[in-house]
This record gives sequence, C-alpha cells and structure tokens, in this order.
Amino acid sequence: MIARRNAFRIIMLIALAGAIVWIGLHRGQWNAENLEAQLRSLGSWTPAAFVALYALATVLFFPGSILTLAGGGLFGPLWGTIWNLTGATIGAGLAFLIARYAAADWVRNKTGERLNRMIEGVEGEGWRFIAFVRLVPLFPFNLLNFALGLTRIRFGAYLLTSAICMAPGAIAYTWLGYAGRQAAAGNAAAIRNGLLAIGLIAAVAFISHFLRGSRDKPRFIDGPTLKRRLDVDPSVTVLDVRGPDEFEGPLGHIPGALNIMLSELPAKIAGLAAMKSMPVVTVCTTDQRSAKAARLLKKAGFNQVQVLRGGMQGWRREVF
Repeated sequence: MIARRNAFRIIMLIALAGAIVWIGLHRGQWNAENLEAQLRSLGSWTPAAFVALYALATVLFFPGSILTLAGGGLFGPLWGTIWNLTGATIGAGLAFLIARYAAADWVRNKTGERLNRMIEGVEGEGWRFIAFVRLVPLFPFNLLNFALGLTRIRFGAYLLTSAICMAPGAIAYTWLGYAGRQAAAGNAAAIRNGLLAIGLIAAVAFISHFLRGSRDKPRFIDGPTLKRRLDVDPSVTVLDVRGPDEFEGPLGHIPGALNIMLSELPAKIAGLAAMKSMPVVTVCTTDQRSAKAARLLKKAGFNQVQVLRGGMQGWRREVF
C-alpha cells in the first residue's frame, strides 16, 4: 500500500514537472488578448472556464498577471476581480495540497537542520507570515504556494488568509486590465480608469511598504499577562538585557530571568539557538533596550519574541 502511494506521488510529480516545462516552452504564445478571444467563444461557460484556467495556470507556474489583466478585460472591474480572486485562491490551494501530499514528509526527512528551523519559524508565525508575503510580494506567487505546503500551517488558515490578502492586488490589476480594454476600444473613460488603476497599484505598494516596516517592530506584552504566562508555561524564557548591577539593583529582576547585557547579546545569540522556536520575552528598565534586543533576536530567526511593556518599572508597578 505504501509502495503504491509512493509510486503515485512520483508519477504525479513527474507529470506536474512535465506540464510546467511545457508551459514554460510555449509561454510566448499566450497573451491577454489571445486568452480573451478564446474564452469569449465559450459563451455562458466563460466565467467557469476562466476560473478553472486560472487555477490550473497557478499550479503550472503560468504568469498570473496575464490572466488577471484578461479577467479585467473580459468581465469588468467587479466580476473580473471576483473571478480573478476565485481562480487564484483555488489554484493556490491546489498547489499547497499537492506539495503537502506529495513532498512535505520527504522534504522534512531529507533537508538539513537549518532549513527545518526555517520551516518551523514560518509555522510559528502561521497566518501572520501568510498575510505578510501575500501583501508584500517578496517571493514569486506560484512558487510560494508550493513552499507553504511543505509546512504544517493549517490549510483553512492558509486559504482564508490568502484570499483576503490577495484581494488588494487583484482589485488593482483587474482595474488595469479593464482600463486597457477600454483604451483599445477608444473609450473616453479609459484615461480615468487607467489613472484609478495606477492609484490602486500605488496604494498596494504603499501597504506593502508599510507592512514591511511594521513587521520589524517588536510585539509587546504587559506585566500581568506575562505573570500569568510564567505561572502556567515553563517554556517561556525571560531575557533581561540590563547590566549585572541593574539586574541585582533596586528594581530587582523577574525570578528565573536570564541576564545578558544588550551590548553582549550579538556575540551570544548563537549560544541561544535552542530557544529559537520557544517564547522569549525581553526585559530592561523601561522597554527601550529590550525592544532593540527583540529586533536582534528576530533577525537571528527567533520567531516568538515579545517585549515587556514598561520594563521592570512597569513590572514593579503593575505586578508587585
């Protein structure tokens, strides 16, 4: 039974690879105008055929931008956005499931510790990572769908977050396709719609830039919440980045805290590698140095880092 399942997986991967290569070799034959002409000939079946084609194209690494522009020209800004987003979401889900079923176990067994830590880091972020990479296009869309299938992120969270966070881009590029079709037809409103499309794309770019910056900002936790977590979760590490004199000074320190000065942290991060997938809360007198420490840890691959809001001053005021 296992041998038959493995054989089916291998056949599926070979067929998928062959189809991707064929699409790549014949990609120059396809453009938005040709696709529109062929789809229009299907009459009432055009929306269903378009969604199915978009989903299949997503799995086979066909450029989604061509289909999105074609969707805007075929169906207009409203229905074009709906059908584009539906096709892209279905395709993203199919690619995710193919990777999870056909390759996830094999990849985990064959890859090294470093890549497995990266996968665990993505899993720790969960839907937040999906939202970030959908809104900030750092990675190719088609490749990302398969890559996320190698993680243990829940399929429902993946699909819902993808659909929501792909919507701004789908709206912008659908409008661009619609404006282009109007311009080709000599419609006087084409300039207005084109400017609107450009404005939407600029808005998406601004959101992407904003999210890229906000992702680097530390997440905070207040004193009472930290106290409750420490009472029930022994895996939480409190990292106090003050000097030894402050650590033992009038404000005291949180019981069980690990003391590493901020200035010494870069040299000692490698020795904390075992904590990368565990919750870490950084602490200082206020929360300035601890926020810097949190950013250092995030850059080093620690994926569950928070900062004690108000530092030890807040801890003494709110907890003790």
